[in-house]
Amino acid sequence: MKAVLWDEPFSDPGWIFERKLDGVRCLAHRDNGGIRLFSRTDRSMSCDYPELVTALEAEAWQNFVIDGEIVAFDRRGITSFQRLQRRGRERVAVFLYVFDLLRLDGRDLRDLSLRERKAELRSALRFHGAVRFTPHRNEYGERLFQEACRKGLEGVMAKRADSLYRSARSSDWRKLKCHAEQELVIGGYTAPQGSRTDFGALLVGHWEDGQLRYAGKVGTGFDHDTLSELGQRLRKLERGDSPFADVRPIPRGTHWVDPELVGQVAFTEWTRDGRLRHPRFLGLRNDKPAREVVRERPA
Repeated sequence: MKAVLWDEPFSDPGWIFERKLDGVRCLAHRDNGGIRLFSRTDRSMSCDYPELVTALEAEAWQNFVIDGEIVAFDRRGITSFQRLQRRGRERVAVFLYVFDLLRLDGRDLRDLSLRERKAELRSALRFHGAVRFTPHRNEYGERLFQEACRKGLEGVMAKRADSLYRSARSSDWRKLKCHAEQELVIGGYTAPQGSRTDFGALLVGHWEDGQLRYAGKVGTGFDHDTLSELGQRLRKLERGDSPFADVRPIPRGTHWVDPELVGQVAFTEWTRDGRLRHPRFLGLRNDKPAREVVRERPA
C-alpha cells in the first residue's frame, strides 16, 4: 500500500496517525523458506540487513508477512536516510519498525480493517531487539504533526482506520511532510571545480507525459565517499545526448548519463517554472525504478 502526498494536516476520529519514518520500505516474509526481506520493488534485501533476518527468526510464528520501514538513527535520535546510506562504509545499527500485518499462519488479513490488522500485529510479534512496533495515535493528527515538525522529524502518516490493504497508491494513506523532499532521476552531472573531486553537481528531473523533465542542479549534500562512489557509477552511464526534454540553458561542463539512478533530494520549494529551490542530496534510492519517478503533488 502506497500513500499520496497531502498538504494540510487534519484531525479525524476515523483516522490513525503515525510519525513518518525516514528510511527504506520493507516487506518481510516468513514461510518454509525462512525469512526474506523485499523492497517495494521486490528487490531482495535479506543480504543487506542480516541482523534483521536474525531478529525475525526469533519470532514464534512461522508464517507471516509484515510491512514496515528499515531505519537508522542520527545523533539526535531521529531517523535519517543519510545515516542509513552509510552502511557499507561504517557500522550503522538498523531497526525494522513494523506497522502492518498482511498474512499470519496462512490467513490473508488484507481484507481486515487497519485497526484489526494492527491489533493482530501487536499480539502476534514480540517486538524484541531490532524489530519494533510503530506506535500510532487516534484522531489528533494536527497535534502530532506540529510535534513532529517541532522535533525536526520528517512528518506524519495519516491512515484511514477502516482501510483495507491494497497493493496500490491510495488516498486512504496520506503522507504529510514537514519539509519538501522527494525522489528524482539523475540525468547528468557537471565537471568538478577547485578542490572538488569526481563531479560538481547532479542534473536531476522527473518523468511527465513520457518525457524526463529537468528540475535543476543539486550541488550540496555530498561527502568524499559519496562523490567517489557515485562518480564511478555516473561515468559508466555516460551518453552523448541529453535525456531531458527541456534543459535551458545547459550548464557548463555537463556530462549526460542514462537516466537509471534515483536520488533522494531535500529542497525548500518548487519554483513557478518547475525548478528546485536550495536542493540538497540525501542519498541514492535502490528501491525505486527510475521510470516511476514523477513529481509529487498534493492530492
